[in-house]
Amino acid sequence: MEAPDWIELLMRAFFCFTGIIGNSWLGLRSLPKSGSQLRTGDVLFVNLAVSNLITNCLVDLPETAAHFAKSWLTSKEYCSVTQFSHEISETSSIFSTMFISMYWHQKLVGSISRGGAPVQMDDLRLVGVLLAGSWIVSTAFSLPHIFITEHNANESSEVCKECFASPVAKQTFDGVYLTLANVVPIIGITYATVQIVLTLLRSQKRLKDLSGNGTNSQHPSVDQKLEAERSTEERSPQLRSNTSSSSQVRAAKSVVAVATIFIFCWFIHLVLRIYSSFRNSILAVKLTNFIGASYVCFVPYVYLHGMKKLNCGKNW
Repeated sequence: MEAPDWIELLMRAFFCFTGIIGNSWLGLRSLPKSGSQLRTGDVLFVNLAVSNLITNCLVDLPETAAHFAKSWLTSKEYCSVTQFSHEISETSSIFSTMFISMYWHQKLVGSISRGGAPVQMDDLRLVGVLLAGSWIVSTAFSLPHIFITEHNANESSEVCKECFASPVAKQTFDGVYLTLANVVPIIGITYATVQIVLTLLRSQKRLKDLSGNGTNSQHPSVDQKLEAERSTEERSPQLRSNTSSSSQVRAAKSVVAVATIFIFCWFIHLVLRIYSSFRNSILAVKLTNFIGASYVCFVPYVYLHGMKKLNCGKNW
């Protein structure tokens, strides 16, 4: 192999093994100790981890090994398996990110505005229906790739190609897929992210106003001190609620960070997919795969940091 091939191989191997470790860790750390402790957030993070691991194990890992096994790389089975796995993983991951953004937007608003009241997406049945629907849509868009994908006979490029009945059929399929499985989720993620940011900004402004009012009375009276001491026990549930709100704010910030990375990566990814649907380009295909692999690789670590689960806690 030449130097560019070795660079591509090393980068793909790095994304592959880093992604496997990160997504496995995200899935394991999101599993509850018992069924009674199962929460909606745990289900969403486990689903995201499983979606990403499909790419890591069934796309990135075979393509890394395929650099040494040319016969497997040039087979139709290889192209069918990797293209199907890539599409179902990518689509499910996009929907999972959208559901996580919507969930934490509701949790943050419920915590700050309604004192931690339950939200609509706290219902496990509702989330189960949403996830089942997302997997059905992902499978529906991925199954055709098993039958239309073939290896490119051009020896100068070792890539898989999709053989549609006609260019119009390819453009129609790509248009429907990009609209339903990319544009719509991106709009949902963007809306939820903007609402989270606005909620955090309003909360910070409210805290600054309260702290400003507190500095105006630097010398409280004795009666005020006694009243504060008497109300300490009454405020203890509120203090616990504030602690919970603080952890939710931290998690919401990690969701904003992931959503920002997602919007940046998948906007470029979307442009490249649209470009590839009109013109065959090996470079566009490789860039699309590189952007998708980088997102799948780094996102679990951002979520783990936001949930304070990046290390082995005492309550593991």
